[in-house]
Amino acid sequence: MYLFYCSKLVKSSLLSMLLLILITNIMSQTIYKTAQEAKGLQVGDIVRDFSALDLHDTKFQLSTVLKKGPVVLIFYRGQWCPICNKHLQSLQDSLSLIYEKGAAVVAVSAEKSEFLKRTAEKTHASFTLLYDDGYKISNQFDVTFRPDRMSRLMYNGMLGANLKEAQTDDSQQLPIPATFIINKDSKIVWRHFDPDYKKRSTVKDILVNIPNPISFF
Repeated sequence: MYLFYCSKLVKSSLLSMLLLILITNIMSQTIYKTAQEAKGLQVGDIVRDFSALDLHDTKFQLSTVLKKGPVVLIFYRGQWCPICNKHLQSLQDSLSLIYEKGAAVVAVSAEKSEFLKRTAEKTHASFTLLYDDGYKISNQFDVTFRPDRMSRLMYNGMLGANLKEAQTDDSQQLPIPATFIINKDSKIVWRHFDPDYKKRSTVKDILVNIPNPISFF
């Protein structure tokens, strides 16, 4: 009778332990957004101030740059993405036109500084490239998502993204490649947001939507 009781007690303990492990695993699983669930900040939204390090580990502060004029903020996936590189290259080619409108250009990805340097080498980008540590900026703009398993395999295998090592953690999240124009009052005045990574903002649209400087004459 004693052995039977002990056997039941052991089984009950094992069952409770397995149940506890199962509940812990379920609770510890992070739920990531899909590209369709990320909606992005809207035109008219106020952008909270943020800071980040650029490819030279120099601190960038949004509020400081906005004192000088509007900011064209671009999210891109990484140096491994040929469409991103083409997009950033087109911005670089027309950078003087954007500067003539009084705006700064800032491109953000979750890649660490050594990979930002690769982006600069591939695109010749002379504008600011920021490391979005912990996805803080992309989360603030609601552009963070996690690609499906097959996409992650393709990015890491065929394109050499190495997302687990190149980014802030091993979650392999990415930003929607969106563009936001922020005026001096920290308000979003224009955006290009499309879950289809092949569709990007054009230089023409950016130039048309940069707010004109206030005239005092």
